[in-house]
Amino acid sequence: MRVRFWGTRGSIATPGPGTNHFGGNTSCVELTTASGDLLIFDCGTGAHRLAAELMTHGKNPITANILLGHTHWDHIQGFPFFSPAFVNGNSVAIYGPEGSHGSLQEVLAGQMEYTYFPIELGQLPAAITYHDLTEGIHTIGGARVAAQYLHHPAMTLGYRVEADGVAVVYLVDHEPFSDELWRDGAEAGKIESILHDGDRRHAEFMAGADLVIHDAQYTPEEYGQKKTWGHSTYDYAVQIATAAGVRRLALTHHDPGHNDDFVADIERRAKTLASLHGELDVLCAYEGFETVIEPRSTLKPFVSAASSQPSVGHRRFHILVVDDHPDMLALAVRALENEDYIVSKATSGLEALQLIDDHLPDLVVLDYKMTGMNGLEVTKVLRAKPETRSLPVLMLTAMMDEPSTRAGFEAGVTDYMTKPFSIPQLTSRVRACLARIGSS
Repeated sequence: MRVRFWGTRGSIATPGPGTNHFGGNTSCVELTTASGDLLIFDCGTGAHRLAAELMTHGKNPITANILLGHTHWDHIQGFPFFSPAFVNGNSVAIYGPEGSHGSLQEVLAGQMEYTYFPIELGQLPAAITYHDLTEGIHTIGGARVAAQYLHHPAMTLGYRVEADGVAVVYLVDHEPFSDELWRDGAEAGKIESILHDGDRRHAEFMAGADLVIHDAQYTPEEYGQKKTWGHSTYDYAVQIATAAGVRRLALTHHDPGHNDDFVADIERRAKTLASLHGELDVLCAYEGFETVIEPRSTLKPFVSAASSQPSVGHRRFHILVVDDHPDMLALAVRALENEDYIVSKATSGLEALQLIDDHLPDLVVLDYKMTGMNGLEVTKVLRAKPETRSLPVLMLTAMMDEPSTRAGFEAGVTDYMTKPFSIPQLTSRVRACLARIGSS
């Protein structure tokens, strides 16, 4: 399997003398299997040079599979310049997460309206198909592709491609679920010692991979001011990858404010950290970097609970929001109603339990620290009753310490979200919770 980087920058393209080495183009990575399947991760400005290479040296006709992590502009702005789509006889299959505001086709067509671009999407002569994905296992070309939601203010998927006895994982635009990575008293560096279930699932998704391409936009020093923006630090990526037994880690989505010297320093710091924890090979990805990954017989395929989760796009879910703070309650209710959910509200734990007894919701969004019965006590009552034992509970809290997070999961919380958070983060996490329960 061959992997080549065409764009490694995050947020906005930054060409210039200060970014000559690591590159100024936004995200685009080419993966080619031994059987000739072409998979392209994201379609940022780096896709323009990839397209030119395909037109000059690629197969004729060209069959391309574009896997979008999400549809923020820096990940799709290269598509109008993806020249294989302008050639009759070529085919382009575009994959991306279900749950954005509009289908993939609508989003891509939006940036190609005449106001912004001289050619509309519908005028492209290549055969273009669109595939809105949920979590689970998919077949793309001859490759087995697992998709899993990441932690970002927009619905975002990470991809694990397994083919030719090789696993490559693409995890771009992802933020840690918790400020604390390890459980107190547990042996750091092991998957089972990870505190937050979301971070643990993230590590399990990349377990044993030959190459993980991971967001590392910020340094630890920068992250405090950038929290809730949906990106990782290099130390988080290194520690998670080490715990997961990854062979090689490529850090990417470099911040537009980081020049080559800054990114080179991140690489040095990441390599030093990796050397303290094991044998992980780390580099900061740069445009033009290419690697050929040889197969191995010890690869264990990623196992998902379901081959593919059912779509949640055609079902209207009922969500109960519980918070004794009027402003926070109103904000969450309004945000979820804007997403077309049926929303009920309660201002206390006792009121919430009564509403649940009267009409079982699909999901409970529950504040941790409330007067009277707190969120943990409500969750324990729900888990003690057969009819609510599996009811998903998303806990909201400003208590970010390790004991509080651990207590929440031990009580049976499904997901745990720390305040402050952005409204897009809340709606994305709610959507991910609902996608995992499917139509059950």
